[in-house]
Amino acid sequence: MTLLRAVRALFVDSASLYWMLLKIVLPVMVATRIAVELGLIDLLAPAFAPVMTLLGLPPELGFALVTAMLVGVWGGAAAVFALVPPDAMTAAQVTVFSALIMFAHALPIEQRIVQKAGPGLVAMTALRLVAAFVYGYLLHRICRATGWLDEPVSALWVPASPDPGWIAFAWTTAESLLWMFAVLLAIVAIMKLLEAAGLMPRLTALLSPVLRIAGVSRAATPLTIVGLTLGLAYGGGLIIREARSGRLDARDVFLASCFMALAHGLIEDTLVVMALGADVTGVLIGRIVFSLAVVAAIARLVPPVPGPTFFRLLYNGATRQ
Repeated sequence: MTLLRAVRALFVDSASLYWMLLKIVLPVMVATRIAVELGLIDLLAPAFAPVMTLLGLPPELGFALVTAMLVGVWGGAAAVFALVPPDAMTAAQVTVFSALIMFAHALPIEQRIVQKAGPGLVAMTALRLVAAFVYGYLLHRICRATGWLDEPVSALWVPASPDPGWIAFAWTTAESLLWMFAVLLAIVAIMKLLEAAGLMPRLTALLSPVLRIAGVSRAATPLTIVGLTLGLAYGGGLIIREARSGRLDARDVFLASCFMALAHGLIEDTLVVMALGADVTGVLIGRIVFSLAVVAAIARLVPPVPGPTFFRLLYNGATRQ
């Protein structure tokens, strides 16, 4: 009977979080699809051509970048080799492009989730975009100066062009949302098991010194772990609930969200771009180090900001704590 109650509680908690996410994710997915159908991405992509050139990338990848920003890492990854053949790109170029889309992807969905947790939409979106281009530029300059990754890219996965029809979109959307619930169910189950086994405090203690470098408090560490490992979309429901619980100060939520915004989905996203031929040092290790440095700087700038200014510019007043 106790097991049955535990399973029922697991499904109730998961369904509650899933419904919270579904109300955010599904409308954005449909709106993004309509934007694609209307050709808005085609109109936006040429504006990114100068940036692509500055980063040593083929201008054609501007379309893939806009796709990733609106749809996600998978969407951007699927478009790369459809625009530029693998034999026309170096490992450095694929790594730089992959770094861009790992920092700035699925912005309509993920930034809406972050906004629901409290941090301001404009501030967090600007952080991700600026970080993406700064890190991409630094990575490009390092590769160019040293010749690192100058060899032709060796891709393990060359995505086929996706079916653009609405039926295919409906099917893949339903499949994605089903998988989202399955993953969310697993996340909630794992979190409950870790808490029941008393392992969460140990995991928190293990990662706290590293996250403290970025100004993330010990209380916000479990919240941050969810985002870092699983991503903002899958961990979004837990992030929103924890942020609204009142157990965390608004500035703790803001700093944790900054770190998660720059370094999230470290498992799935990294594996996807590595399959394209991206180098793990550039897209994982460098990304984590850069994110720690950026958020550590932010952590020193935020405390002196007066409360009214903080809530007006950086944090959503509707979720003040």
